[in-house]
Amino acid sequence: MAFLSCEKQVINSQYSYFNFPTNCSENRVYSTKYSSSSSQMHRYVTYHVYINPEMVEESCRLELISLISHGYTEAAPSCEKIHNELLYGFRLSWFRVYCEYCDGCDYDEDANKIQCYNYTTKGFFERLEEVYNGVMNGLGGALYVLTRGKLPDALFAAVHYHHDWTSQAAAPIKWIILVLYLGLYLGAKLVIGTPIVVAFLIYKWRRRHLSMYDAIEDFLQSHNNLAPIRYSYPQIRKMSKNFKDKLGEGGYGTVFKGTLRSGRLVAIKILTKSKANGQDFINEVATIGRIHHVNVVQLIGFCVEGSKRALVYEFMSKGSLNDHIFMKEGSILISYKKMHEIALGVARGIEYLHRGCDIRILHFDIKPHNILLDENLHPKLSDFGLAKSYPIDDSIVSLTAARGTFGYMAPEFFYKNIGGISYKADVYSFGMLLMEMAGRRKNLNAYAEHSSQIYFPTWVYDQLHDGNDIEMEEYATKEEEEIGKLMIIVALWCIQMKPSDRPSMNKVVEMLEGEVGSLQLPPKPLFSLPEQQIEHNVEIPNQHCLSMHSNESSQSSSTQS
Repeated sequence: MAFLSCEKQVINSQYSYFNFPTNCSENRVYSTKYSSSSSQMHRYVTYHVYINPEMVEESCRLELISLISHGYTEAAPSCEKIHNELLYGFRLSWFRVYCEYCDGCDYDEDANKIQCYNYTTKGFFERLEEVYNGVMNGLGGALYVLTRGKLPDALFAAVHYHHDWTSQAAAPIKWIILVLYLGLYLGAKLVIGTPIVVAFLIYKWRRRHLSMYDAIEDFLQSHNNLAPIRYSYPQIRKMSKNFKDKLGEGGYGTVFKGTLRSGRLVAIKILTKSKANGQDFINEVATIGRIHHVNVVQLIGFCVEGSKRALVYEFMSKGSLNDHIFMKEGSILISYKKMHEIALGVARGIEYLHRGCDIRILHFDIKPHNILLDENLHPKLSDFGLAKSYPIDDSIVSLTAARGTFGYMAPEFFYKNIGGISYKADVYSFGMLLMEMAGRRKNLNAYAEHSSQIYFPTWVYDQLHDGNDIEMEEYATKEEEEIGKLMIIVALWCIQMKPSDRPSMNKVVEMLEGEVGSLQLPPKPLFSLPEQQIEHNVEIPNQHCLSMHSNESSQSSSTQS
């Protein structure tokens, strides 16, 4: 509380609404050695504010400042109340000690204790009470300023001070504030904000997809000599019988069984989630659309109409190799001799991609799921969505990000100091595939019977190095055991840590065609990377990868540029 004496009446100061005229000095309620005896002086009392020098008018003098415990509940207190307040003195508070970790504190007089509360844990009506109290405080102060202190005391007190949320007098105003809060605030957010958000999302969607359509059309216009046929979307719908027979579903879309007018069965991949500005679609058409090999799936045609995109492949009746390696329901048991033939076919297909064309094509996603089998179990490479083509004379390919599926990706994607990205990345992936074909199990199995068998390549290398026999199925013949051993040794050569230590696919084909006795056991590969792969494959839920000819979807975690 502060007492001022002024030579002039204070009416135009920006702080004048804090000052209340008083004659308490004349009534000896208070006195100071600085008090003026002149009856011409104008005296004021102010309270409940912090007094700063700039708040005192030039014609005024600060006569007395006294600490008090609280402010008044009326605009102009009487001298008796001022006197009693000065007699009462002030209270010390330890709120800062008790409330160090609180958003706010209150003293509960009934319980005689300090209550701590946090804004983050408050319910809706507690937050609404804060809004109400804040509005009423501000409304009272605003009205007093606008009326230049002439607001009737009763009205000022009712608005500015008597704003207890739980009081009976506040009940009508509570509902007004509730309506204003919900109706105006939330309504404005909904009415104004929703159209803006929707318009922004539509703009982003159209910009992204229009850019994708332009990129695909530009590619097709510049490669108008492609062998695949361009179908219209109604033709796609007709050959799939209105998308009746679904073969599989994955990350890129859904695959349906279809029939051409000639009666030939086809697999139709409907792309719904394109990546990298339609680059996956362009990769497919640009690679298998221009080559033909007995171990590469044939792209018969494609469709591009606005947001509708489809790829039409030859139908592979036995589905993916993934189903038969790990013996899923409905799969057939493949002998080691036949498994060796499949591995040799896959190797020849990859070798053709690397050396058989005027450009080198890297697949970057070789795994059991992307090896399809026809009626006679002849293998064909599929899914070229991550493929990259570059001049055959170049040894290193430039990539902006890692490509492939964890567990099959070459270590140079992660360790740049062991070598650049080249066709040897496909050799590594083929080695991991070959290891699973020979072992008829996942290379990584966190639930293996023995901890030493969790990572199969490590365990099987130790067995061969120590001269132990590799455990095969009970029905395996001596010849098949030799075939399994041959496949494992070739796989160990392919998964060497450094790209320079791995053979080319031409050499891999040569080794698979040879005898196991002519092969030497390679150096033990460094297996530091699979520790990271354990994390990705076991702890992180896998993403669906597209299966063109399987009735069950396969799962894998993939990254691509």
